[in-house]
Amino acid sequence: MTDDAAFAEFALQAARDAGDAIMPHFRVSIAIEDKGGARGYDPVTAADRAAESAIRNAIRGRYPDHGIEGEEHGREPGSSRYTWVIDPIDGTRSFIVGQLHWATLVALNDGARPIVGIVHQPYVGESFVAADGRAEWRRGDDRRPLRVRRCARIEDAVVATTDPRHFRSQRQLAAYDVATAGARLVRYGGDCYCYTQLAMGLVDIVIETGLQPYDIQALIPLIENAGGVVSDWEGGRSDAGGDVLACGDRVLHARLLEQIARR
Repeated sequence: MTDDAAFAEFALQAARDAGDAIMPHFRVSIAIEDKGGARGYDPVTAADRAAESAIRNAIRGRYPDHGIEGEEHGREPGSSRYTWVIDPIDGTRSFIVGQLHWATLVALNDGARPIVGIVHQPYVGESFVAADGRAEWRRGDDRRPLRVRRCARIEDAVVATTDPRHFRSQRQLAAYDVATAGARLVRYGGDCYCYTQLAMGLVDIVIETGLQPYDIQALIPLIENAGGVVSDWEGGRSDAGGDVLACGDRVLHARLLEQIARR
């Protein structure tokens, strides 16, 4: 097993530990705190915080020199080049209403880019694992390699985004129009599952705005290892979050970026 593969297996187990902390809170009455303030509604629960603590404890026990950056408990610098990037529940809005489009995200960044990505949904019991150039779906003993599909025309494309209301500025609305106008189908509400469906070859375009590093870093190796491409709206790296465009087909991605630049 390579180092990256070993990192991925560790991260998957840490995500499963987080799932054990999350599940007692799912589909039951739970206190919800709004941490968004002027930025808009941004719910957080005891499940989010307990899940991140479980992952952090696992990292400290196995890799005490690694840095950690998480949504709920902030950043802990490490002495090595590695940093774990954690979103304990990506899709908390779905979580608090009992829907299924949420998961724990764990990424490992080697100081230059994310090299490991884990998406784990404990209620469904499925995981998406990316490392060593491979992307894989797992549930129990079942495993399946992931591959994007080819789709060079917007007329044939399926588009996914979490919430169209996130696109507010003139620039954001123009980019959203480029990615959705004329598309065959547009679906909402997926959070991290938008990207897993792209890696599975079920969706062709994902467009988002206002992301944080912990929202996207685990998903970058998943998409890239499945043969897709993900970038910011200028075509640069999307590790820092912000405005993100992901496509299964590189030709379509390039066409969309060109159109966004002209708006």
